[in-house]
Amino acid sequence: MDRLDNTVRPYAWGSPTAIPHLLGVEPTGEPQAELWMGAHPGAPSRTARGTLAEVIDADPERELGKEAVARFGPRLPFLLKILAAGAPLSLQVHPNLEQARAGYDDEERRGVPIDAPQRDYKDPNHKPELICALTEFDGLCGFRDPAGAADLLAGLGVDSLKPYVDLLGARPGDAALREVLTAILTADPDEMARTVAEAGAACVRLGGDHAPYAELAHHYPGDPGVLAAMLLNHVRLQPGEALFLGAGVPHAYLSGMGVEIMANSDNVLRCGLTPKHVDVPELLRVVRFEAGDPGVLRPEAAPDGEEVYETPIDEFQLSRYVLAAGGTAHDLTRNTPQILLCTAGSVRAGEHQLGPGHSVFVPAGEKAGISGAGTVFRATVRV
Repeated sequence: MDRLDNTVRPYAWGSPTAIPHLLGVEPTGEPQAELWMGAHPGAPSRTARGTLAEVIDADPERELGKEAVARFGPRLPFLLKILAAGAPLSLQVHPNLEQARAGYDDEERRGVPIDAPQRDYKDPNHKPELICALTEFDGLCGFRDPAGAADLLAGLGVDSLKPYVDLLGARPGDAALREVLTAILTADPDEMARTVAEAGAACVRLGGDHAPYAELAHHYPGDPGVLAAMLLNHVRLQPGEALFLGAGVPHAYLSGMGVEIMANSDNVLRCGLTPKHVDVPELLRVVRFEAGDPGVLRPEAAPDGEEVYETPIDEFQLSRYVLAAGGTAHDLTRNTPQILLCTAGSVRAGEHQLGPGHSVFVPAGEKAGISGAGTVFRATVRV
């Protein structure tokens, strides 16, 4: 079992205080957006044996187990994070596995540099993800019913939004959502900036259901993503609740801190709320224009006190243990790789004492027991 020394990513949208407070360290004044745990080449966790990527590369079957290597290859198939949003993240979608492979191969054939700002596909993998709230957590997830989106836009009283309101009422649901999103993302930039400014001012004045979009307009003045966001469901998670984001589902995180787990990929197609590249044709090809409930997840009880967040993905499985003082120890030994993350209290994992924000990597088959008083998240795979 290896104690992990993890990298904090200082993205501009990060909270300057949430992750430092969790770790019990002084804030630096700079944004602290994500704490990465895993073997991603961008910021692999460090251990006494080298980086976790180096440890796994040296003997994949020993570290990951034969079943995981056979199923997912000789790499840790997930990335675990603590995410702390102090400002909204970009509005985005992720491709499915077939789309990612085709897109990656196409850009490789065309010689698009992997670090080019206009590159869509950084790797041939999909990127489903799960976010579990540690604090109250606001986000956007999936499309609203078109009638609800029309009401939200109409309530602003902005004349230039009337064509979008009319479209939402004149077409079947998926066609209406496609036409309106396309119109928003391809509108004249100057006209759109004026519309967004007027819509943002109305959101400030109205508050209520419009309040989240006032915040978006404040952070991203003139960005068409502000209007695109109004087509989506606004979700407020309570601690312990989660969202699963599958392929093609538009989403954005707005504020709060959570534990996030995802397949090990960098593939992101952006809809807005960003200065980065937006590839409208490719985005429209990948987005699933399906309205519906965002589907808040709550953990399901399993034997031995484990609470499991069920998803249709095999590359990762997230669960948690809430340990009470004086309770019995839990044996977490299994034949797959694991990362154990403490988010509250003080717990013992093998020979390691963990406080909030501390984590360990457990190789496949290695004995893993936890005890103490606190909360432990377990990240692993299904084989």
